[in-house]
Amino acid sequence: MAEILAIVAAFLFALAATLQQKGALESGVSPDSLASLMRLVAVRAWLLGSAALLVGYVVQAIALDHGRLAIIQPLLVSTVVFALPLGYFITGQHVGSKEVLGAAVVVLGLALFAVFGDPAGGNDNAPNNEWAIALTIVTVACVAMYLAARRADGSKQAALLGIVSGVLFGVSACLVKPTIETLHVSVEDVLTSWEFYAMALTGILAFVIQQISLSSGFLATSVATVSVSNPIVSIAIGTLLFDERLSRPAWHVAVAIGGLALGMAGAIVISVARESGDASDEEGVPAGAALAADA
Repeated sequence: MAEILAIVAAFLFALAATLQQKGALESGVSPDSLASLMRLVAVRAWLLGSAALLVGYVVQAIALDHGRLAIIQPLLVSTVVFALPLGYFITGQHVGSKEVLGAAVVVLGLALFAVFGDPAGGNDNAPNNEWAIALTIVTVACVAMYLAARRADGSKQAALLGIVSGVLFGVSACLVKPTIETLHVSVEDVLTSWEFYAMALTGILAFVIQQISLSSGFLATSVATVSVSNPIVSIAIGTLLFDERLSRPAWHVAVAIGGLALGMAGAIVISVARESGDASDEEGVPAGAALAADA
C-alpha cells in the first residue's frame, strides 16, 4: 500500500512540475525573487500545479506514515518518468530516444528495488544532536550549491538548483516521520515540536528553489536532479539517523542496491540527454521555451 502511494505521489509531483513550468513560461514570469513568485499566483496553470504539489505532499506523508524512508523515497525517482509524457502533452516538449531509454532503465531499476528491497527496523526519529549535525552539513552544502548556481546558466543552473531543491525536499520528508508520530499523540504536541517547523521551512525553501529551477525551461533536467538527490539524502538520513536497514539475504540487498543505482542512472541519462540538446526544439533553445516567446 505504501509503495503504491509513493508512485501516486511521484505522478502528482511530475504533474505539478509540468504545470508550474507551463504557467511560468506562458506568463513570462521567472520566479527568481519572492516578488516575481507572487505574480505567478494569478496564473491558472501554476496554481493547478501548486494544488497538485500539495496533494502530492499529503499522499507522500501518508506513504511515509505506513512505510520506511528507505523504500518510499527511492520510488520518487519515477517522477522523472512521469514528467516525460506530461511535458510532451502539456508543454510541447520533445521526447527523444535517449529519454525513452532512460525512462525504461528507471522503471527496471525501481522494479528491482521494490521487489528485493525490504527495509526493516529503524526508528521514527533521531536524537537532537544527530539532527543538528545533519542539518548543519545540509545547510552548508545547499548554500554552496545555490551560490554556484547563481553564477551558472541554462541547464547547469537548472541542475544545481534542482539538486538543492531535492536535498531540501529529502530533509523535509525525513522530518515528516517524527511530525506524524507526534500528531498521533496530539496537535498541541506537533505545534510545540521543532521538527514540525523545520519540516515546513525546508519544504517551503525547496518549493521556491524548484520554481527558479523550472523557470529555466529545462523540465527534465530539473525534475531528474530533484528526483535523484531527494532519495539519496533520505536514504542517508534513514540509514545514519533512523537506523533503517535492508534485512533480507545479502544477494537480495545487492540486487536492491543495484536496482536503485540503475534507476538513478536512468534519471541521469534523461537529464544529460536534455542538456546535450537532443530534446531541444531548436538549437540553443530549451524544449518548452517557445511557450514563453509566444506569451
